[in-house]
Amino acid sequence: MPAAFQRGIAALAQYLGREGSGSPVPRSHVEPVVVQSEHHEVKLGIWISNTKTRRTKLSAVQRAMLTELGVDWAEPTPVTAAATGR
Repeated sequence: MPAAFQRGIAALAQYLGREGSGSPVPRSHVEPVVVQSEHHEVKLGIWISNTKTRRTKLSAVQRAMLTELGVDWAEPTPVTAAATGR
């Protein structure tokens, strides 16, 4: 899993733990986080926006990690007969 994604998940978990699960992350928010003993400043609002835009490219594990944190747009959409043309 890419290190940038791991930093984003850690920053989002930390932010939600502090602010509450219903709190939207402002686009300009920067979250300081420590991952594997290294200090990082994650541009969390931008990370969320970029991740949402690229959600179709996320792995099932990445989507599950986001879903576990309450990110509703990360949940896989069920394939319907209309979508498959059947």
